[in-house]
Amino acid sequence: MGANMKSQILSLLRNSGEYISGQEICQRFGVSRTAVWKAVKQLKEEGYRIEAVQNKGYRLAESPDVLNEQELTNRMETEWAGRIVYYYDKTGSTNTDAKRLASEGAAHGTIVVADDQENGRGRRGRSWQSPAGSNVYFTIVLRPEFEPDKASMLTLVMAMSVAEAIRNYCGIEASIKWPNDIVIDKKKVCGILTEIEIALETNDIQYVVIGVGINTNQKEFPEDVREIAGSLVNAGGRKVSRAGMIQKVMERFEQNYESFVRIEDLSQMRQAYDTLLVNKDRQVKVLDPKGEYTGTAKGINEKGELLVQKEDGQIEAVYAGEVSVRGLYSYV
Repeated sequence: MGANMKSQILSLLRNSGEYISGQEICQRFGVSRTAVWKAVKQLKEEGYRIEAVQNKGYRLAESPDVLNEQELTNRMETEWAGRIVYYYDKTGSTNTDAKRLASEGAAHGTIVVADDQENGRGRRGRSWQSPAGSNVYFTIVLRPEFEPDKASMLTLVMAMSVAEAIRNYCGIEASIKWPNDIVIDKKKVCGILTEIEIALETNDIQYVVIGVGINTNQKEFPEDVREIAGSLVNAGGRKVSRAGMIQKVMERFEQNYESFVRIEDLSQMRQAYDTLLVNKDRQVKVLDPKGEYTGTAKGINEKGELLVQKEDGQIEAVYAGEVSVRGLYSYV
C-alpha cells in the first residue's frame, strides 16, 4: 500500500463526506479489501477519525489537526504555491531549511513546513516562541524576476494573504499592523520574515524566502509576551486545522503574488491592504533613529511605505527597513 494510494483514499473520503463502501474503494483503485483496511488503519494511526460501519462502509468523521506532507499535498488546489512540500516534525528554522533548498535548486512555490520550530526568528533578530503541535510554521521559496529593491514589498503581499485567509477560513477579524504583523483584538497572532539572496555578479535575485509563524492552537503564552500575543483558538474559541490554514494562505498568496508581479508594485492592492490596516487613521508613534515623532497613519503608498501625516500637516513616507511604528499608547 503506497502513500499515494493512502492519499487517494483520504481524498475520496474527504470529498465525499458520506459513507463509501469498501467494495467501491476496491473497485475504484483496483486493490483488495485487505489493502483498503490496511490503508484506513494507517490513516487512523496518523490521527484521522474514520468511522467504519458494517454494510455502510467508511466515512471521515472530521478533519482533525493532522499535519504532514500527505495532508498538505492532499489539500492544495493552487497552480504553484505550496505544490511541492518539505515537511519536518522538528527543525531549527523553516527559513534556514528553505534557503538551503533554494540554493540547491528548489522550485518557485516550494514550501517548507514544520510541526515544531526550535530557532524561529522575528524581525530584528528576536526569537519566536514555538511549541510543538500547536502552531503554523512554514516558509515559501520564490524566484521572482524583478529588481531586488522590489522584493521587500512581498512581505506586505504575504501579510495581506494571511489576514485574508484567517478571515475567510476562521471567520475572525484579522488586521495588519504595518508592515507585516497580523493582529486580532490588539494581539499579535502572526509574524512574517522575508529574506533575499542576491547574486553578486549580476545583482539579480537568486531567490526570496518568506517565513510565516501563525499562533494557531496555542492557548497559553509566556508571561513576557502574554499582553501582546494572541492565537486563532483564543480569538475564535475553537481549534483550527493547521493544514487547512496553510492551504488557504497559499490560495490567497498565489492570487496576490500574481497581481503584484504584473505591475511590480502594490498599487492594485493598496485599497485592500488599507482596509485591513489596524493603524489606519489612528495616531502612531514613528520610532526613527533620526528622531521619534507622532502622526496619523493614512495607509500605504504603491511601494508599501506607510504614509504618516505629522501634526504640521506634512506627510512622511515611512520605510519599514529603517523604522518601526506602533500605537501611541500600546503595541498597536
